[in-house]
Amino acid sequence: MPTIWELDYYSRPILDDQNKKQWEVLICESPLEIDADPARLFRYAQYCPSTQVNSIWLKDAIEAAIAQAPNPPDKIRFFRQAMSNMILKACEDAGVPALLSRRTIALNRWLQQRFQDVYPTEPGYQPGANPSITFPVTPPQPLPSALLGDRWQFVSLDVSAFKDMREWAIDFGEVFPLGLVGLSPDTPIPGLLIISSRAKALAAWMSGLELAAVTLDAETPTRLLLETGLDDRWTLASLPKAELQEEARQFEQAKQRAIGVHFLAVQSNSEAEAFAGFWLLQGINLA
Repeated sequence: MPTIWELDYYSRPILDDQNKKQWEVLICESPLEIDADPARLFRYAQYCPSTQVNSIWLKDAIEAAIAQAPNPPDKIRFFRQAMSNMILKACEDAGVPALLSRRTIALNRWLQQRFQDVYPTEPGYQPGANPSITFPVTPPQPLPSALLGDRWQFVSLDVSAFKDMREWAIDFGEVFPLGLVGLSPDTPIPGLLIISSRAKALAAWMSGLELAAVTLDAETPTRLLLETGLDDRWTLASLPKAELQEEARQFEQAKQRAIGVHFLAVQSNSEAEAFAGFWLLQGINLA
């Protein structure tokens, strides 16, 4: 199993001795197993003087984190597009591939905790709203014709059903511990199941993307979208009928009740006991 890190490098709501914004790098390990203990995952935090905000300082910080970590990262995810050039350069110089991704769930939870419990205790703290990151809305792309599913359906699993997930046969996918987001065992997790005679090819293609969320596009034409990377969108299915649109709205409502958590699954047929692909996803506001 690869080791994936999540990274943020940005200013914080703290003024330093020169009355300038304090910068910080946060690095944490992505939990890739359903029963991973978030408390045991590697974390690294270091404040950066405002006069040293550059790729050289960040590279040194990444190398310091690697020296402390039990395992070096195979890749680093980051969501802050405004810092893209600097982060990509620092990661390249440190010898680690990096990519923009909204799949930074552990990092987002850690940031929320630090904004609530850590930064307010620092000298020079400046209270204020913590604005969410917004992404450009791009036109949806059609899925390659060879990868279109034969059919699909909305499904649901309670949180408790995932306790045996290690025993599931899954070819491609990625999950995270549901304890990370604090859902109770009886919470229903909504999902989209795609049935395809080319299930393995479809799942393999999806595994090469940074899957972020399945969403309802209520504009005309109404459709289900797969959001990937930072702002890429793919049309999974058109929803011409009112009953399908209502099912999709109920899917979105179930996502809200599950704090944005949902899943995407790919199977060769509805009777299969194995998954060609299975991804746990969470639509989150990045800060």
